[in-house]
Amino acid sequence: MRILLVEDDQKIASFIIKGLKAEGFAVDHENNGEDGLHMALTEPYDAAVIDIMLPKIDGLRLIESMRRENLKTPIIILSARGEVGDRVKGLQIGADDYLTKPFAFSELLARLQALIRRSSDAAAPTKLTVADISMNLITREVVRAGQKIDLQPLEFSLLEYLLRNAGRVVSKTMIMEHVWDYYFDPQTNVVESRIYKLREKIDKGFPTKMIHTVRGVGYVLKEDQ
Repeated sequence: MRILLVEDDQKIASFIIKGLKAEGFAVDHENNGEDGLHMALTEPYDAAVIDIMLPKIDGLRLIESMRRENLKTPIIILSARGEVGDRVKGLQIGADDYLTKPFAFSELLARLQALIRRSSDAAAPTKLTVADISMNLITREVVRAGQKIDLQPLEFSLLEYLLRNAGRVVSKTMIMEHVWDYYFDPQTNVVESRIYKLREKIDKGFPTKMIHTVRGVGYVLKEDQ
């Protein structure tokens, strides 16, 4: 999952980025509304976290511009306690939720996950299942053929992306944009390395292989034929 964070307070931004990355999210961070709007209009995001008080373009104008361009990205407003009117206006112009500062990261994470689930589909499943692999998006448990698979946060996010695109070949670039930070050097072997580790947990010891390499193109999750 890929998140846009627009926050000019570096301490708060670092706190959020560290927490989201630990949970397996990819995060793009901008410290002003103008650059935040540019990223929102040019890159795909699963959700956005936007502060109200921003340089160049404030958070409310940023949200208004995003909705004017018909962007459906779920948005959480970050607001100081005294900005009740701004929070109300933000919700009226298209934000989906708000969180007052200071806040607990666990609450931000829970709200983000809830927004992403709701926005994915009106009847979004809480489980992803392909062949004998089952992923519970609420408990974050992964089971294959009745055997529980323990995954690190990035491995979970990578498998989730493959499951959501089951049967479809996804390129290295697509994986990097949705699972890792956008600015990773495409020449690195970080995707190959994580795919290898994921295969060790998902495919090793099972008669049917699920993660396949399409040489020169990318990867696909499907039952071995």
